Amino acid sequence: MQMTFRWYGEGNDTITLKQIRQIPGVKGVVWALHDVPAGEVWPVGRIEEVVSQANQYGLNTEVVESVNIHEDIKLGLPSRDNYIAAYKETLKNLSQYGVKVVCYNFMPVFDWFRTDLYKEAEDGSTALYFDAKKVLSLTPEEVVKNMEENTKDLTLPGWEPERLKDLKRLFDLYKHVTEEDLLANLTYFLKEICPVAEECGIKMAIHPDDPPFSIFGLPRIVKNKQDIHSILSAVDSPSNGLTFCSGSLGGSLSNDLIDIASTYTSRIPFAHIRNVKHFGDGSFIESSHLTEDGSVPITGIIKALYDNGFDGYIRPDHGRHIWDEVCRPGYGLYDRALGLMYLLGAWDTNVLMKSSQY
Repeated sequence: MQMTFRWYGEGNDTITLKQIRQIPGVKGVVWALHDVPAGEVWPVGRIEEVVSQANQYGLNTEVVESVNIHEDIKLGLPSRDNYIAAYKETLKNLSQYGVKVVCYNFMPVFDWFRTDLYKEAEDGSTALYFDAKKVLSLTPEEVVKNMEENTKDLTLPGWEPERLKDLKRLFDLYKHVTEEDLLANLTYFLKEICPVAEECGIKMAIHPDDPPFSIFGLPRIVKNKQDIHSILSAVDSPSNGLTFCSGSLGGSLSNDLIDIASTYTSRIPFAHIRNVKHFGDGSFIESSHLTEDGSVPITGIIKALYDNGFDGYIRPDHGRHIWDEVCRPGYGLYDRALGLMYLLGAWDTNVLMKSSQY
């Protein structure tokens, strides 16, 4: 297992590589070229620049999150083949610099979704919050405005500006797209991409929908164990894998996260581990990583991955905003570093127990 930490790049992050290097146990950064629009080839020179920056601090760049999927691919439009060809070129370019895993998602229009980016918790910290009642009264435009006004002048992870400028057209295009249609379009994409990914030694790792249910009537196809089975069995390739995200899948209490982790460990090259605390009305807030602070069995998930031979990459996921830190929503230094140490402690406990030294 390799512990990693997400980094948004020089000039686009409040956190430096020097700070990340000082977190015990971190072997690499999870990165992306966030300013390259979806559908365009990632330039070799830009890739080399980021790799060089990280390597100066002894950090690897083996995990990319994300190479975003152009909306035409998700919609299955005739233009998708051109964008898929560009995606293949990006994979080839990344492979030249040792990239092993590419995380991506297939969520239509929106990426992750919250109603409040700085909800105050009982301890005075703030965190990302999903208000199940409030979302019923919001329009897509209001969601975008709220997100963009609260990002501290930093890019929103996963949210592509070019998509958000044309919401009405995109919603019209998805009006008659079913989950079956979306899965068929994903399968088409994977059948094209996986042979190239295999040649490049790269594992594609699809990220679950966040939250794992439909928003504004849009189709969602990575919500639960059944969806995961459908995707992994649709294309039989070692490059067709899953990003196991305990926070995204944990947005639904009906998901048995330990069972999913145990069942698909061999198909999970990358894991995001974080906690969420659920409330009775379906709302939830992102808590500390500590198991008892939320509704997600963090230590049970770590044990399941360890017991089933997980040898991929893990990163702490969204953290709270603590100690007056000003940062990108969910991506500060302090709480994620605390969470990372908790995850390493849970992992090391399993190592010690197996070796009978505990």
